[in-house]
Amino acid sequence: MQTEVLSADFPTALAHAADVLKHGGIVAFPTDTVYGLAVLPSLEDSIESLYIIKGRSREKAIALLLANSQQLAQVTLNPNSMARKLAEKFWPGPLTLVIPRHPNLPDSLSTTPTIGVRVPNHPVTLSLLNLTGPLAVTSANLSGQENTRTAREVLEQLNGRFHLLIDGGETPGGVPSTVVDCTGPRPSVLREGPIRLAEIEAAIA
Repeated sequence: MQTEVLSADFPTALAHAADVLKHGGIVAFPTDTVYGLAVLPSLEDSIESLYIIKGRSREKAIALLLANSQQLAQVTLNPNSMARKLAEKFWPGPLTLVIPRHPNLPDSLSTTPTIGVRVPNHPVTLSLLNLTGPLAVTSANLSGQENTRTAREVLEQLNGRFHLLIDGGETPGGVPSTVVDCTGPRPSVLREGPIRLAEIEAAIA
């Protein structure tokens, strides 16, 4: 496979990316944290390909990126008040919320009844998500290797393993999102990131 590379500024880049995803392809693009590797969450074969491309353990769930909080209804049933407050405070931004996943989502996304979701604060990503709806996204790197912040770094690790790379320049963040489990009585930080526990607790106080 030859990985196609398009600049995010190319007039039809995002429409082409949406078409590639619709037909089961895998697309990499910049987010507000690191570059991500994405497929449509309704296509189980494509989800399986993500695990294979990265050498990723199937015990590690794949998160979903949304264009806005209104898309929560597509990925969960009745999010609790904690999740809603944190989404209102920190989205778009580097906070992933772990919530009960919608029964229509495939089991291959997660071995548990929960799913991680967030709205990224990046114009390229949001424009694509508005075209496609929620996307299953994992970091665009080999498992255990450095996260990628530029298109060049993505190609150094994954060239030829996926279909299309949208080059949007260097990502502004570089640190993966904070991951917070919202399924219990209090928020539980599963991965530390740019947003600290004190900020999270203050938002739901």
